[in-house]
Amino acid sequence: GQLPTWLQGILLRNGPGMHTIGDSKYNHWFDGLALLHSFTFKNGEVYYRSKYLRSDTYNCNIEANRIVVSEFGTMAYPDPCKNIFAKAFCYLSHTIPEFTDNCLINIMKAGDDFYATSETNFIRKINPQTLDTLDKIDYNKYVAVNLATSHPHYDSAGNILNMGTSIVDKGKTKYVLFKIPSSVPEHEKKKSCFKHLEVVCSIPSRSLLHPSYYHSFGITENYIIFIEQPFKLDIVKMATAYIRGVTWASCLVFNKDDKTWFHFVDRKTKKEVSTKFYTDAMVIFHHVNAYEEDGHIVFDIIAYTDNSLYDMFYLKNMNKDFEHNIKLTSIPTCKRFVVPLQFDKDAEAGSNLVTLPSTATAIKEKDGSICCQPEILCEGIELPRINYDYNGKKHKYVFATEVQWSPVPTKIAKFNTQTKEMLHWEDEDCWPSEPIFVPRPGAREEDDGVVLTCVVRSDPQKAPFLLILDAKTFTELGRATVDVEMHLDLHGMFVSEQDLKTETE
Repeated sequence: GQLPTWLQGILLRNGPGMHTIGDSKYNHWFDGLALLHSFTFKNGEVYYRSKYLRSDTYNCNIEANRIVVSEFGTMAYPDPCKNIFAKAFCYLSHTIPEFTDNCLINIMKAGDDFYATSETNFIRKINPQTLDTLDKIDYNKYVAVNLATSHPHYDSAGNILNMGTSIVDKGKTKYVLFKIPSSVPEHEKKKSCFKHLEVVCSIPSRSLLHPSYYHSFGITENYIIFIEQPFKLDIVKMATAYIRGVTWASCLVFNKDDKTWFHFVDRKTKKEVSTKFYTDAMVIFHHVNAYEEDGHIVFDIIAYTDNSLYDMFYLKNMNKDFEHNIKLTSIPTCKRFVVPLQFDKDAEAGSNLVTLPSTATAIKEKDGSICCQPEILCEGIELPRINYDYNGKKHKYVFATEVQWSPVPTKIAKFNTQTKEMLHWEDEDCWPSEPIFVPRPGAREEDDGVVLTCVVRSDPQKAPFLLILDAKTFTELGRATVDVEMHLDLHGMFVSEQDLKTETE
């Protein structure tokens, strides 16, 4: 096929790439050492490159020729040859763990720089053109967080908004929302933008020792949306995990009888909306988008009824019959919640406060709290992306991978939230990754552009490729075949040519 001539830039992708080091193996697919890869589009041609992230974790493991740094689903223990004092110290130092810098989930842009990110307090600067690993940044030096999401938001000025969890800091556990400016004042050009990081606000955890796990959050023009779900990290279990010989992943607990709480923070006043909004127990990894309409906040998420998804990716389950044997016990569902921020305070208990045309409801309870039930938009989609120019605004289209009962995606979908129509792309033996929408320069319509996705093949005889789809019609424009083994990745971003600063290195 052919590439559109306007497509110039780099698609950066990140994901777990190495699962065996010497004789040791990771337990979980999400633990593997980060492998970055990129597709550079230049004058109708595509260039492929991949490189392991040279994190401290990578270097220590490779040097020892075994796994020596613990990951979320794999605990690493001291060398049996170490003396008793070194071992005892090692056990003690794991109570608040020194987390890994194996940043394997996503790519983030801060100012002119790019970073590989995961969910710990470390991020690693990378060179987007060469994929070389550069500085290590510890969020904890600038804001008291032990964990942070790898799905930040960017405002129109390029500032980053992100969230992290502060574990028992000064006797409190809280969720901290922070902002990283896109540029630093002229006279401080040598300083990094992290030095100017500011805390927007913090939300106290409902439980001191059981903060909610979260992978992303939502944003509208005036509000931040944070979902506190009953999928929680048990801090006491986590502090003793190393001594007990279990993984940190085993310290995540889902309580199906609990509620899921919605928090809305006003971006101008930095105060949380006082009304208590909740829904039934659910597990969420990805927010799709959110916007405001007639006094309501409308937000779309991908939700599960349990936490089984994580368990499926233990490597012991990922054998040759993986696709057939592993079945999701909960299918991902795209849910739309409609939350009335402005409503009649004298409304009777039991009345539905939603006034927008939607099947979603918000029922006022006797105690003044509001129970929200969603509209089901569709089922079976994951890794959702939108045209980011519509982030926080009313959108129409969602681009996603499609999963049926197996957790591995076999199709790419374009979903119209208004008509509920879905277009698909699929091909034999193909496992596509998260689709990324790239708008055509000067585009007026939301779906005027291309969708890019990396496709690995379940048939080892067939080469993997980069797929380019016309976003409007969802027809294939072309594919760039890669004659090396490509890994199934997680997330990434497209960097247009003008966003790449021409560093003369």
